Amino acid sequence: MSKSASVSASTLLILSGVLWGGAVARAAGETPKDMLAAQIRSQGIVCDKPQSATRDAKRSKPDHEVWVLKCENATYRVSRYPDMAAKVQQLR
Repeated sequence: MSKSASVSASTLLILSGVLWGGAVARAAGETPKDMLAAQIRSQGIVCDKPQSATRDAKRSKPDHEVWVLKCENATYRVSRYPDMAAKVQQLR
């Protein structure tokens, strides 16, 4: 197999995993608020009973998502870059 065919096959395999993984997460009922709450909890931040997550379109960029996550105990601005820990700022 040529190098370009190998790269193309690898790319297809990765893309299919991403697409199927996303479908499984949605099928399991995972919402943005649940996913963001789990991420900030993994970083040691308390989020009791996530209530909503709203994407901040003005602050978000193509490879940088910004969300406002409302939890029972606090409201956070969560900035996410691919493959990095989230930057979390408590708003209230």
